[in-house]
Amino acid sequence: MHNGFIIIKCLTLIEVIKCMNVDILNKKLELIQWLSTLEDQSIIEKLLKLQKEETEDWWISLPNEEKESIDRGIAQADNNELEPHLKARNLYEKWL
Repeated sequence: MHNGFIIIKCLTLIEVIKCMNVDILNKKLELIQWLSTLEDQSIIEKLLKLQKEETEDWWISLPNEEKESIDRGIAQADNNELEPHLKARNLYEKWL
């Protein structure tokens, strides 16, 4: 506190992103260090299984309704049936 007021440092979006990136990088390094010393074959197998599951094509896991919606959107874009960004922004402004 300073003169009865709490001083709060406001971070810019870029500063916040940089902090997030550093935090993720630190976590990755911790995992790499842990993994490099890991001897338990069953844990290694579980990690490999997780890696495979996480890298599978996300399209396969989408419900048909979502796939159809995406396909309709692509067809509309291909046919130049697009709305201006400003119109979409105005429509969804309260959620942005």
